[in-house]
Amino acid sequence: MTDETAVLSPSAVGPERPAAEGGGRNRPGQVWRSRRYRWDLRWSPYAFVAPFFLFFAAFGLFPLLYTGWAALHQVELTDPDSMTWVGLRNFTRLWDDEFFWNALRNTVTIGLLSTVPQLAIALGLAHLLNYRLRGSTFFRVAVLTPYATSVAAATLVFVLLFGRDYGMVNWALSAVGFDAVDWQNGTFAPQFAVSTIVVWRWTGYNALIYLAAMQAVPAELYESAALDGASRFQQFLHVTVPSLRPTIFFTCVVSTIGATQLFGEPLLFNGAAGATGGSDHQFQTLGLYLYEQGWVNLHLGRASAIAWAMFLILLLIAGAARLLRGRKGSS
Repeated sequence: MTDETAVLSPSAVGPERPAAEGGGRNRPGQVWRSRRYRWDLRWSPYAFVAPFFLFFAAFGLFPLLYTGWAALHQVELTDPDSMTWVGLRNFTRLWDDEFFWNALRNTVTIGLLSTVPQLAIALGLAHLLNYRLRGSTFFRVAVLTPYATSVAAATLVFVLLFGRDYGMVNWALSAVGFDAVDWQNGTFAPQFAVSTIVVWRWTGYNALIYLAAMQAVPAELYESAALDGASRFQQFLHVTVPSLRPTIFFTCVVSTIGATQLFGEPLLFNGAAGATGGSDHQFQTLGLYLYEQGWVNLHLGRASAIAWAMFLILLLIAGAARLLRGRKGSS
């Protein structure tokens, strides 16, 4: 065997190959890359969701806890660092506060006047938009336009529409033989007027939610109903509405929460009244009453108690809705 053959023979090269490839051992760079990959696979999901929890803790959880702590003290806006412990006195005062119960009644009334027509109209609009129409994209954008409008701008326009002397609504009523209505100083009239603002702003938003849910309903259900001789209205009642029951439940809960927190519309509807909600507090909501106590009367402790009372009311509404849904699901 020549020297060249001995150099190129497999037996000569074989024992040295594992050493050239690392000898079965990982290099330091490979170990570091493998370890970094495992860390990335394990901790990256937490890093992606961490900003949400940080912002929630800073702007959600901390204000909630601090408001609860302030509700147990007597504290004024002029000196927020000076707190005097009063326990549950701010909450017990609400029980005998006629203005609090008046604001709660007004909130419930305005909520019913705005939520029920709003969702009914939204369901009808979604049913119309669900059919193939020319320019359907234009109509879908058009129904969402009020939602994108500023609360202040929309309210000021409705103030002009509901003007007592020169408003278009009273002009239309007088044209058909009715007397003019004082929309800002009555009892039921201003609540109805504020409700129309809410209906106008949120109907299109809910209509698009219903439309998205309708497009997920299987077409076979409509075909089977059509073969059975059902009209479009009957298909809507017996196919569309039952299929949209979870979505309707969701919009009812969300609209109820929004009605409980109503603030901008009643505040701007009668600018002269401000946070009082009319000369006789006839359309003062819980949100307005909270604002009046905290930023007009400067009682931050009482305002904090009202905020927590609203929070507890929302928890009761959510719990009742969950219980009702659970009973319907079991039946």
